[in-house]
Amino acid sequence: MSDLVPLTGEPLALDLVNTRPTAGDLLATADDLRAWWALQADRLPDEVPQAVTAADLAAVRAVREHTARALDDVRRGHEPLAVDLDALNQAQRAAPAINELAWNGSAVSATRRRDASPGLRLAACLAEAAAELLADPAVTRIRECEADDCVMLFLAAHPRRRWCSATRCGNRVRVARHYQRNKAR
Repeated sequence: MSDLVPLTGEPLALDLVNTRPTAGDLLATADDLRAWWALQADRLPDEVPQAVTAADLAAVRAVREHTARALDDVRRGHEPLAVDLDALNQAQRAAPAINELAWNGSAVSATRRRDASPGLRLAACLAEAAAELLADPAVTRIRECEADDCVMLFLAAHPRRRWCSATRCGNRVRVARHYQRNKAR
């Protein structure tokens, strides 16, 4: 992954979209995807595979682009493009999830599983996260960071939140304001 560390902790679909900062693509290579996958491992059902293919990367990047466009429309109160919704639906269909039933000796257990390659399973999981976020009324609280050189999105839990990260962009903006105030003295 590049020198940039991705922001994490927002809804999974936003964390995916936020892998496109102004400084470059955090999912430029299969190794970048594997590193990001490892950062998100506790939120994803599958283990991070030893190898991630170019096809895995392409599937995840396609979900990211369609999610970003659909979120941009929906959070502004506009109808998302049908092509974006269709692509997210198709990504989920490429690795359908089932509740696999098994007898454990005393009761029936159900384990949610997807059939497909690791990358298609990841893309399906991310498309499902995007679908949940797009359908959530909270989508209207998604904001873009107010720092001049930042394009990160965040779900504002507090109406006064202005930056994607208080330590990253918030501090940078406050330091710049302080410098400008004191420069004139």
